[in-house]
Amino acid sequence: MSLALTSPRGRGLRIVSNLVLVLIGVAFLLPMVWLVLASFDTRATLTAKAPEFTLDNFAKVLTPENAWIPLGNSLIISAGTALLTVVVAVLAAYPLSRYTLRINRPFLYGVLFGTCLPITAMMVPVYGLFVALDLLNSFPGIILFLAATSLPMAIWMAKNFMDSVPISIEEAAWTDGSSMLSTLLRVVVPLMRPGIGVVFIFVFIQAWGNFFVPFILVTDPTQMPAAVTIYNFFGAYGAVAYGQLAAFSLLYSVPVLALYVLVQRFSGGSFALAGAVKG
Repeated sequence: MSLALTSPRGRGLRIVSNLVLVLIGVAFLLPMVWLVLASFDTRATLTAKAPEFTLDNFAKVLTPENAWIPLGNSLIISAGTALLTVVVAVLAAYPLSRYTLRINRPFLYGVLFGTCLPITAMMVPVYGLFVALDLLNSFPGIILFLAATSLPMAIWMAKNFMDSVPISIEEAAWTDGSSMLSTLLRVVVPLMRPGIGVVFIFVFIQAWGNFFVPFILVTDPTQMPAAVTIYNFFGAYGAVAYGQLAAFSLLYSVPVLALYVLVQRFSGGSFALAGAVKG
């Protein structure tokens, strides 16, 4: 063990750092405790208290108009956005990762600049464009727009993961007569599955929790995603229903947690590059 950690000063710093981490953990844990307790309390308030356990909040929330339709709409939008973004990001990252061109750095800086554009500044012209093209209340239109706004960061992430795949593996495939597209799909993509999973989850979560874009571009209540529907529990039509809000919030978080577990199991957790190329 390092002397810096066994000295009195080192032990003091370790105790202080542990206390700070405990305080941060408690600060994040308390809202979660309130969320769980309030979801089982029909008289829930902003104060965390032991509830009279009942499932009435879930019974009121689990209706087609309150939960199933909005969650289904969110799933369609988020999954469509994530799939489209991942495909385009991988195709865009491949030449940036494998070829050294003069336009690589300016292009990457331009992509980085795209991440700095505030979505609120673009919504007025975007809304006008959607009206002109008759794309309001259109899932494909919303998916295309959300994918376009997610692409800059997705391309950066995909390129970094692709850089970790040795090019010697591709050269071996090219020697066997494989084309570039075939090599990308059959060699590179399988080896960067964990990275693709990270990009997919990142984009999915962004689309899943996006409130502003569907709030502006969707006017049909039957096509509202869950991120907008949850606003109804915040007193848009009366007093805040804290119990129903907490119950809906728990249901709202389940698909994201399930996706994280599913993608983690599918990706295998790490790159399986050891032994892929023999000297």
